Amino acid sequence: MKLYTYFRSSAAFRVRIALNLKGLAYDTAFVHLPRGEHRAPAYGALNPQALLPTLEDGGKLLTQSLAILEYLEETKPSPPLLPKDPFERARVRSLALLIACEIHPLNNLRVLQHLKRALGQNEEQVNAWYRHWIADGLGKFEAQLAGSQGGGRYCHGDAPTMADCCLVPQVFNAQRYQCDLAPYPTVMGIFEECMKLDAFIDAQPSRQPDAA
Repeated sequence: MKLYTYFRSSAAFRVRIALNLKGLAYDTAFVHLPRGEHRAPAYGALNPQALLPTLEDGGKLLTQSLAILEYLEETKPSPPLLPKDPFERARVRSLALLIACEIHPLNNLRVLQHLKRALGQNEEQVNAWYRHWIADGLGKFEAQLAGSQGGGRYCHGDAPTMADCCLVPQVFNAQRYQCDLAPYPTVMGIFEECMKLDAFIDAQPSRQPDAA
């Protein structure tokens, strides 16, 4: 396997966690987002979406982090990232999608760059935008955890799932933008549990070779 990644890409971070949890070895190719390397023709030939990550497995190319996580789950089912029960599987997917579809798209690099370059927002205005959507999204995530069954040390039960693969990168981003995370004690408790595991520790941005 080969993962096209960037150390600060939260979508690539999700996949790094999942690969580590499943004990899968992989090579890396670094695509520098701020320099626009994802828009280069050579990368576009691999991923027409010009987004990260891309996973290459046996010559086959996969895009979109949650699709990649589902692929890993189906092809390398142990240890599982989804519970066996259909309702519980749907709950985990719902939590993962809350991060991947409701929070992350509003705060990814291309949106922040558009706010600055096209709409003339200054750094503090962009940061205020970021913090607003973090507060909105993590508040809903916290409420979802508190209002549904399946709780434990992690997002669902006492083993990491796909939802944890999505949550941890989002918390890292929130910390980077100095968001107030005190209103989310359940979220932060899960984050602290995850960060006791090598799979999460080794996947974090500061541990990546391109972070230097």
